[in-house]
Amino acid sequence: MSKAIRIHANGGPEVLNYEDVASGHPGAGQILVRHTAIGLNFIDVYYRSGHYPPPGGFPLTPGSEAAGVVVEVGQGVDWLKPGDRIAYAVATGAYAEQRLIDASHVVKVPDGISDEQAAAMMLKGMTAEYLLRRTFKVRAGDTILYHAAAGGVGLILGQWAKHLGATVIGTASSTDKIELAKMHGFDHVINYKEQDFVAGVAAITGGRRCDVVYDSVGNDTFPASLDCLKPLGMFVSFGQSSGPIPPFSMSLLAQKGSLFATRPTLFVYNAKREDLDASAAALFDVVLSGAVKIRINQRYALKDAGKAHSDLEGRRTTGTTILVP
Repeated sequence: MSKAIRIHANGGPEVLNYEDVASGHPGAGQILVRHTAIGLNFIDVYYRSGHYPPPGGFPLTPGSEAAGVVVEVGQGVDWLKPGDRIAYAVATGAYAEQRLIDASHVVKVPDGISDEQAAAMMLKGMTAEYLLRRTFKVRAGDTILYHAAAGGVGLILGQWAKHLGATVIGTASSTDKIELAKMHGFDHVINYKEQDFVAGVAAITGGRRCDVVYDSVGNDTFPASLDCLKPLGMFVSFGQSSGPIPPFSMSLLAQKGSLFATRPTLFVYNAKREDLDASAAALFDVVLSGAVKIRINQRYALKDAGKAHSDLEGRRTTGTTILVP
């Protein structure tokens, strides 16, 4: 037996139960992993609260990224062995001391990257990778706007975008978060509680506005995000921490400058094994190069996942948070 967080019905942080579970043995194509560190992400809140339906129903073990050590391998898994260090990003199941997982979902962690770093960056870092390199291919000279700059994805994306040569504008809610974002690649950070961010972007860019807006906030930043874009710019909505974007007419995109809009997800972008390998390799390379630094800003014991969720939803965290089994 091992311990895991399980949810039996949607609700607040109090529905995160710390329970005994049986790990079992790996079947064909599977591995048994002992987790050493688990990442905390807003998508975990979406599944817990009911914003997203639970894959496979209840009981649900949340958690989308983790790192650990292979304990046992199933039939047909010939590229991993017990003792190998692995990490992954999937939809659910990471809030556990041990778990079974398909070997096709994991990647080996290279020397030079710690388990905590790997757990903290797989979902967030590969999200930054596909946003910057595939959804909108950021090039030197581009100007981007990223909401929630001091969040986990933001601190990685800010550094990576700066490394690519972009001018990086962010939004944040406090002086501390603004300073943190500026330490992680952001050239300009607008305090959206004190200043209209549309006006702020216009002032920073001399009225030229941005090539792309990356928005994981949702309801609170739409449709104002569209007003930050140049004609033919791209609006990338990849989350909804303030609630979903309400339905809107496609003609709004024409009125705002023949804009493009997309709602991407990591698991579609990395559905093919070759895309997963390429995304993880690009992430590992940029971290090992020193261009992107992964710092752990908060740590909670796995049993205290409810406290971690409360702090995340209450905007009392910055950057990256991990749970420790």
